[in-house]
Amino acid sequence: MLVLADTDSRWKWGFLTAQQLFPGGSHSGLLLDSVGLPSERQLGDTGVDVRPEVTGTVPDFVELDELDDVDALVLALPGGAVQAVLHGLARRWPKASRRPLVISGYVGVVYEKHAEGLLLRSGSDVILANSRTDAEEFRRLLAGSNADPSVVLETVLPFLGEPDSALAHEGPFTLTFAAQPGVPGSRADRELVLRRLIRHARLHPEREVLLKVRGKVGERTTHVENYPYQQLAARLGVQRPDNLTIVHGNMGEVLARTDLLVTVSSTAAVEAMHRGIPTAILTDFGIKERLGNHYFIGSGCLAGFSELDNGELPVADADWTSAHGLGRSTAVDDARAALAARLTEQVRPPLRPFYTMETASGMLPQLLGRYDLDGHGHALEADDSALLDLQSAMRSLVSRAARTAYRQGVDTVAPALRRLARL
Repeated sequence: MLVLADTDSRWKWGFLTAQQLFPGGSHSGLLLDSVGLPSERQLGDTGVDVRPEVTGTVPDFVELDELDDVDALVLALPGGAVQAVLHGLARRWPKASRRPLVISGYVGVVYEKHAEGLLLRSGSDVILANSRTDAEEFRRLLAGSNADPSVVLETVLPFLGEPDSALAHEGPFTLTFAAQPGVPGSRADRELVLRRLIRHARLHPEREVLLKVRGKVGERTTHVENYPYQQLAARLGVQRPDNLTIVHGNMGEVLARTDLLVTVSSTAAVEAMHRGIPTAILTDFGIKERLGNHYFIGSGCLAGFSELDNGELPVADADWTSAHGLGRSTAVDDARAALAARLTEQVRPPLRPFYTMETASGMLPQLLGRYDLDGHGHALEADDSALLDLQSAMRSLVSRAARTAYRQGVDTVAPALRRLARL
């Protein structure tokens, strides 16, 4: 079984998924070469002992000789990269042949771009859904798009561990805030998180308060982090209480010492709920699709910092957790049986990605060009690739400049103008 990933979090999901679904198989992995390659420390924090090798670009990967001997290929990639690999593999095996069973899925909870992300993965032999709710939604969307809904296979997130496994630990009551690189995104909101954690630590000196960050400053993460908490804390100008600590490392190990998990919308929340740990989904910044906390409506875990200061310990609703792939389930056993049957196939039909030049001529060349492929799945010539790289760099530069201008306008100029208007 081979896993192809591009970041530390996707590598963790992909490898653990391969282990979960093919427990008797031999598993290895590759990382697409990119500026976002995780460090050795980040790979260590995933808790996966096996280290992936670094491959080249998508065209390099799809031409690897060893793919002929792979039984199953798990694509632990974002939707656009999955679509690119599918096109490359479809060009390599244009007819029915012995080829790997191609599996794709989602690293965590799916709270946005349901149709967009799903259709980019459409064309995989199997699309994994992490819950009954997701499976039903994916099948509905695929059927409505004239794609094959039978490829959806319900399973559960592979890093959840045993349900209701929260055990009493030595030491004080511990509140852990699971940080996310981009949620909340503004400097002001992230400083508010720090101030409220400081306030909670002072109100409850008997507690230990942990700020769990994704990585060290400067390390690449799956999502861009413009304002690392470590830097903001150093510049905040407020003395940090002794019982407030910034930590990083394996999330499972941190949860083992956690009595209350607090986050805006991190996947760590479903890990905590699965283990039976009280979990708070913050509402201080509103309940919004762009924050992702709307996913937890109905869980019984929505709460504000002030409620937590007053001692609230939200516990997830049992019906909600069951529908969202948490707690005890037979889904993994069923998925293993279904995949075992699929592996017996001697010949598989050619892969058929959802988007083609006939149906998406305005989108596909640009999308595949980011991965050094033309619209038909062929490797781009060096000159074409260089031009697309230049175009991509220019788009990135303009986008960063626009984001910076927007943040300055929202965080600095607008508040100043409002203050002047009140004079």
